[in-house]
Amino acid sequence: MNQTAPASHENRLRPIRSFVLRAGRLTRAQRRALDELWPAYGIDHPGEGPIDLASAFGRQAPTWLEIGFGNGEALLAMAEAHPDVNLLGIEVHRPGVGHLLNGLRTRGLDNVRVVCGDAAEVVRDRIRAGALARALIFFPDPWPKKRHHKRRLVQPAFVEALAHTLAPGGLLHLATDWEEYALHMRAVLDVTPAFANTAAPWAERPAYRPQTRFETRGEGKGHVVRDLVYERR
Repeated sequence: MNQTAPASHENRLRPIRSFVLRAGRLTRAQRRALDELWPAYGIDHPGEGPIDLASAFGRQAPTWLEIGFGNGEALLAMAEAHPDVNLLGIEVHRPGVGHLLNGLRTRGLDNVRVVCGDAAEVVRDRIRAGALARALIFFPDPWPKKRHHKRRLVQPAFVEALAHTLAPGGLLHLATDWEEYALHMRAVLDVTPAFANTAAPWAERPAYRPQTRFETRGEGKGHVVRDLVYERR
């Protein structure tokens, strides 16, 4: 008689991921960018202890963190518009990282550094307390099916970890074109003591957030984009 083997201890403890690693095909240009430009822009993960941001960027400046930057469209625009700001980007998918690195070289930008890894782990293990002026999460995967809601990035434990990394007065800015996920985000953040909503119920899109092609495509489908901006108490 066939029996299903019991789950191993390792499997039972495996954390729920907010992403699924796709075997996305790297273009030749993206692969070359990863090979040639990572030493200049990349920060390895996992690494030894918190990231020394002043050393990584070669200067002291306010640091903004974008989590899940996709192909880097918004990150590039913000870096170009705000040369006085250090921008740290986290993305798990290598083709997007390669695309961003090519954009940084093309535009001659040096105020961006990149971590390729799980944002939950990076925020928890690699960012010092109070190191960030802003944390930005634009259009994360909404995981719309109810059985997948546990995979959503914006959950109480992650929000509390982000609060630890933000300086008092720092901003947590989220944007989504999924109404149900926007309501979920607000429900999580409104009961997190470390954060105060700056524009209840929704914020106007701040000038520093670029409107991306992804956002325009969503609006073309009739989706309403909602921004949430919370201040670290």
